[in-house]
Amino acid sequence: MPIRLTNIRLGLDADESALNGRAADRLGLSANAIAALRIVRRAIDSRHRRPTFVYSVDVALSNPDDEAGVAERTAATLVADPEQPRLELAAGAEPLRGRPVIIGSGPAGLFAGRLLAEHGFRPLIIERGRPVALRARDIDAFLLSGRLDPESNILFGLGGAGTWSDGKLAWTPSDPLAAWVLHELVRCGAPPRILADARPHIGTDLLRGVVTHLAERIQELGGEFRFGCRAEALVLSDGRATGVRCGAERIEAGAVLLAVGHSSRDTLRTLADQGVALEGRPFQIGVRIEHPQQMVDGSQYGRFSGHPRLPAADYTLRHRAHGGWRSVHSFCMCPGGIVLPAMNREGELCTNGMSRSARDGEFANAALVVPVGPKDFGSDALGGLQFQERIEQAAFKTTGSFAAAVQRADDFVSDRLGSPPERCSYPLGVAPVQFSHILPKAVYGSIIRALKMTFDRTIRGFASDRGTIIGPETRVSAPVRMVRGVRRRESISTPGLYPVGEGSGYAGGIISSAVDGLLTARTIIERFAAP
Repeated sequence: MPIRLTNIRLGLDADESALNGRAADRLGLSANAIAALRIVRRAIDSRHRRPTFVYSVDVALSNPDDEAGVAERTAATLVADPEQPRLELAAGAEPLRGRPVIIGSGPAGLFAGRLLAEHGFRPLIIERGRPVALRARDIDAFLLSGRLDPESNILFGLGGAGTWSDGKLAWTPSDPLAAWVLHELVRCGAPPRILADARPHIGTDLLRGVVTHLAERIQELGGEFRFGCRAEALVLSDGRATGVRCGAERIEAGAVLLAVGHSSRDTLRTLADQGVALEGRPFQIGVRIEHPQQMVDGSQYGRFSGHPRLPAADYTLRHRAHGGWRSVHSFCMCPGGIVLPAMNREGELCTNGMSRSARDGEFANAALVVPVGPKDFGSDALGGLQFQERIEQAAFKTTGSFAAAVQRADDFVSDRLGSPPERCSYPLGVAPVQFSHILPKAVYGSIIRALKMTFDRTIRGFASDRGTIIGPETRVSAPVRMVRGVRRRESISTPGLYPVGEGSGYAGGIISSAVDGLLTARTIIERFAAP
């Protein structure tokens, strides 16, 4: 059994080939006693602005019989031989009256479909948007002309909203389902480094190919896709979901999995009208802030900034609630990224961040978000959704177009209009605003205090004229939860309906959404016989 070693450190000028020697020294052995070494975790420790690479590795010895004794002598840990994660499932016996239909092809829908297809359920995945190649064409046209396609955009289409993002993969190494997701992403073309990196990401440029290959794999296993098919309503029989209506077409289903993402507001309103149990939930809103990437690199790496082995630096910032104001934290930090328009309807304005695999852009951006809840938007199930819409509509009305609302960070803190920045990554132009006229006072005031009291002290110049506030950022997470049972993961009001993923209020991000889809697919597989 391999020996797990942690906290092996290499300087910037040391190649990873030096790990064998470091591991041998730690174990008190000669280098030729090591037969193989596998990196299982890789991180950068940039505390005190002296970056160091930190590794965890699994070491196999040339004489396997020595491994237990060496591990005991050095207080190291023996681990099982590495293998692809497996999902052991028991087949169900209850009859399923038709194939599962999955609404939405984001991470939850794709991974639910992947597991169901592998076990013979032949899922049909319907998606209101388009495949990646056509979707990319529509997005490029929008970013050049400002003409928005409401069904094919940065939010809707194969892969969901996450396809045009940084492709962050936040996960817990001890979670076997998350590990299965990562291995599947690698099988579909993601870089193998995501299996070891402490903060893995794929990047939009690579993620497009990954989700395309994942969809092809589902089809090879018997699944089917229908693009340009918007689910307008559920088909209900005695209160049970038995299908989906797309235009004039009625699609029968043995089970309906709702994986619609956080922006299908028309779907949520239809579900409410059809009596599906929904509840409002707290979420976060705020703005994006953008800085030159060189400034962020300098704050994190000091004199080592610009070293060829160092990636574009990131940051995580938190400000605790203080003096009656709310907590603020950074979210979805995109090193070397750009800020994009993330909406699907005219008359609304919302932003999001995106990075490519290399993270080699001129700017860094992150959302600065504040929690909001029923005291802000009431107790109605759709109150949070309406709250989001009011802010987005106010921003659009202020700028008069899809141009981003912007304010230099020092002007934001002082609540003055000021002048727009000379350069900005947002592709559809900018319009100077006062965010105090757009954001609720509790949100705006809390961000000001976080900038002044914490963030500018952590990263010098963060709240200066080198920072650009861009926004608003309102779609950090879903404002509604589709209430489901704990054991069967089925809607408590509508049997046969299975809410999954971020849009259903049960996940946040690519990995957690994918895992939520897997869990529901597993529940269906272990309950029903494949039709």
